[in-house]
Amino acid sequence: MARISGVDLPDNKRLDIALRTLYGIGPVNAVDVCKLASIDMNLKLKDLSQDQLNRIQKVIQENFTVEGDLKKIVTQNIRTLMDIGCYRGTRHKKSLPVRGQRTRTNARTRKGPVKTVGKR
Repeated sequence: MARISGVDLPDNKRLDIALRTLYGIGPVNAVDVCKLASIDMNLKLKDLSQDQLNRIQKVIQENFTVEGDLKKIVTQNIRTLMDIGCYRGTRHKKSLPVRGQRTRTNARTRKGPVKTVGKR
């Protein structure tokens, strides 16, 4: 099992699909990593040599922000929004949808389970 940026990648998947398990690497970035490392993206991960894995890891470290560093940046950006008191920041504080979604019904993922107010 290959390990890149502290994450175990699935061996039985194609390279471009397996790279997507890294936080911060999506479909487009996975193809870019394969091109920059000059490796065919249709190969299975288990068929790669150690040299090819090292090239992939080097490309990711040089060109992309992934995993813990990216999560830290995202958390810091949200905290900044909350500190300056903008609309998006207040929505984050109140645990409500941030991007204009309806809240009268739905929005249960952000708001949590239904809280019954009173008895009839």
